[in-house]
Amino acid sequence: MSEDKGVQDADLDAINEDEPNNVTSNEESSSAEMQEGDSVLESNNLEKMILSTGIRVGTPVKTKYMTPFIVRANPEGLYILDISKTLAKIDVAAKFIGRANISKVAVASAREYGKTPVEKFCELTGAMSIFGRFMPGTFTNPSLPKYMEPEIVIVTDPQADQQAVLEATRAGVPVIAIANSDNVTSRVDLVIPANNRGRKALATVYWLLAREVLKKQGTIKSDSEMRTSIDEFETKLVEEIS
Repeated sequence: MSEDKGVQDADLDAINEDEPNNVTSNEESSSAEMQEGDSVLESNNLEKMILSTGIRVGTPVKTKYMTPFIVRANPEGLYILDISKTLAKIDVAAKFIGRANISKVAVASAREYGKTPVEKFCELTGAMSIFGRFMPGTFTNPSLPKYMEPEIVIVTDPQADQQAVLEATRAGVPVIAIANSDNVTSRVDLVIPANNRGRKALATVYWLLAREVLKKQGTIKSDSEMRTSIDEFETKLVEEIS
């Protein structure tokens, strides 16, 4: 906000001379306030939308590994994950990924609902995707046609993608995992606590991660430059496609 210049002791000419500047200053102030207001509104709307996807809704089971990320249980008995920790871990993961050769980052998902989010994440960032059943030896057997030597491995679920986690560990490759309240993360280097079962939740996690990685890469400079929507990250049901 611009400060009041105080014109009580000024003569009429000085007041008239200052008026255009005051008007400009007020207009600029109003414009800045409007932009700030729009930004806050957009941020609040995004936060509400993110929470509506069920990203923080866990399962009725919790492990000792995920207890630090849980804030409470809801009336239905489902454990609720701390969204602030989710966002913080996404930022840490993005910084880590941003320092790596993105073409050497492998993203795996045995879960069907993870296919489109992983596909979109890899399309935008340049990472490698691995869908469906993980072929044993992919990270450890150089004689295989699809053998990889990743610098980082990201998994959608450390349980469903346990073979990828096991081989990455054996190869000395750090593992980033989206983990729910019931996951065992003893072989995971960086946990992103989130609902890894729901379509919308997985789309949201990978969208947020992609946005932060793109910022770290310098592809986009601000959140508002992320032109791809969360909906585009979401796996569609058969009835939605037909």
